[in-house]
Amino acid sequence: MLILASASPRRKELLAQAGFAFRICPSSIPEEIQPGEDPIAFAVRLAREKAEAVFATQGPLDTPDDPLLVLGADTVVISPAREVLGKPKDANDAARMLRTLSGHTHSVVTGIAVTSRSGTEVASELTYVTMRTISENDIAAYIQTGEPMDKAGAYAIQGQASVWVPRIHGCYFNVVGLPVALVTVMLEGAEARLRKEAISVGQ
Repeated sequence: MLILASASPRRKELLAQAGFAFRICPSSIPEEIQPGEDPIAFAVRLAREKAEAVFATQGPLDTPDDPLLVLGADTVVISPAREVLGKPKDANDAARMLRTLSGHTHSVVTGIAVTSRSGTEVASELTYVTMRTISENDIAAYIQTGEPMDKAGAYAIQGQASVWVPRIHGCYFNVVGLPVALVTVMLEGAEARLRKEAISVGQ
């Protein structure tokens, strides 16, 4: 059984489109960066904490015939000045973030964790996103749509903000919120380890 430890509709959609059957059980881990913490380490730590917290509560669902896998993920936007941009607090904060990204290349990292009875595997995906210069009028109009308010970095590359992104370097789905190819490899690896452990126990 696969559980997605996230309430993100974008992650839910991407995982479903990839053909996975799963349940959703969001975690309640505080998404707060620690003093001096590297942005990539921050994303990976949150992904691990989310996956392990949900596994701890859903552990009874783990059976030899249907092992439990919990997928945790956390996506952060890193400004050109290395500031971690989470979800904006309000419209003014969203405008500030968009001005920071306007006319520059920034990075987006998603930390991924897969937890099972055999332990937790973690990884991260990094994508570089180039934005053209955005006018103040365009920023104000975009904020009025409400689209940036629940997005890290205050934009959705798959939404209206797509018109500001002439190029990316790396995985597009990572910017949306879930690097599907990386997740698939990690889930397949976890399943293979569990099968190997089951065979070893049965011998």
